[in-house]
Amino acid sequence: MFPTLPTQVHRRRRQALLDRMPDRSAALFLALPEAPRNGDVIHPYRPDSDLWYLTGFAEPRSALLLTRGCDAPSSVLFLRDRDPRAEVWTGPRIGVDDAPTALGVEAAQPIDRLATELPALLARARRLIYRAPHETVDRRAVETALEGVRGGPRGPHKGPHAVEDPALTLHELRWIKDDVELERIREASRITGRALATVIRDCREGTGEWEIQAHLDGAYRAGGGWGWGFPTIVAAGGNACVLHYQSNAARCADGDLVLIDTGAEVDGYAADVSRTFPVAGRFTPAQRDVYQVVLDAQQDAIAAVEPGATLDDLHGRAVRTLARGMLDLGLVTGSLDEVVEGGAYKRYYPHQTSHWLGLDVHDVGRYYLDDDVPRALEPGVVFTVEPGLYVPAADEDAPAHLRGFGVRIEDDVVVTADGCENLSADIPKSVDGLEAL
Repeated sequence: MFPTLPTQVHRRRRQALLDRMPDRSAALFLALPEAPRNGDVIHPYRPDSDLWYLTGFAEPRSALLLTRGCDAPSSVLFLRDRDPRAEVWTGPRIGVDDAPTALGVEAAQPIDRLATELPALLARARRLIYRAPHETVDRRAVETALEGVRGGPRGPHKGPHAVEDPALTLHELRWIKDDVELERIREASRITGRALATVIRDCREGTGEWEIQAHLDGAYRAGGGWGWGFPTIVAAGGNACVLHYQSNAARCADGDLVLIDTGAEVDGYAADVSRTFPVAGRFTPAQRDVYQVVLDAQQDAIAAVEPGATLDDLHGRAVRTLARGMLDLGLVTGSLDEVVEGGAYKRYYPHQTSHWLGLDVHDVGRYYLDDDVPRALEPGVVFTVEPGLYVPAADEDAPAHLRGFGVRIEDDVVVTADGCENLSADIPKSVDGLEAL
């Protein structure tokens, strides 16, 4: 997979990170390992989001080192060199010689020299930005290099004295999306919307959840995306009460609602959209009542999006609307304040209303600052708004006509200077709009 964004985009991102780093510091990012599926088959490779953000490079067995004030190149990419025999099987590689020109990095080295080259490159660094959650041969090479540059208990103690998580530097840059990123998310939403409209229109009694999944996943590739950004959820009837239902193995019945949670991925950027619709083409009165409560909650939350608001604010608005609806439906009892403050609503709405969205479906960025202060929204921040209401069939305390279905409505929004833009607004979600499909 070769770069899909202009080289200057990644060069600008690397410089922005370097500008945030103190003098005599370094940042190191390792590629994700390839993941075995079974036998000698591996899963399709998806690059690490941090490394992709900074380089546009998607080959496994790679690492990026950035340094500031360390008497070393400001950017060094370690990667596999060209190997004609291996490339017959797995395709062409960029290679060490071509990497600086192709990717705009200052220098390139073979990945097999990571452990031997790092000590010299890190010798003057006092701080290292680094996270290594994946057990790979290259992670062990980094640990060997750090031990080598420090020299053990009686060594010269050169190199980084502190290791810092990238959440405080790189992930702060990734939190706010630029125009290039927003266009990728818009395109992912457009592809997702076209595919959703087709499956909602064509779903009938007896349609398999897996058939809907297959159409969506295929449409994302056919539409120009990488595929799905996360495994597609297609949940008919009571399956919708399982929040991360993924077996997609049941058939749709005539009286079912179908909840779909899905999103295409374009150049690494994901959409994340949920729609709930009736197999029969028309909502029953009970389904309509529950659906409208969730839609009202979502619209109330989206209306509150503006710079300075917080995700806690939006969640609070959605919760109050949902709790009021639960009272009207007979799902809970008491006053509105009692239901909200006592948490009785959580029985039917157990999750949060929003999460950040970007290169990761649950994207990076702190939700709370120091002293647990909710973070204020800023222009360019993208997140989901996804209230729901779920009444399991086995819930004998719920009115009988409300049991056995769940509703979730989810859109992707970006904060603007004076409010927000709903990036998935073109995907029908009103009762009339869904029934028209």
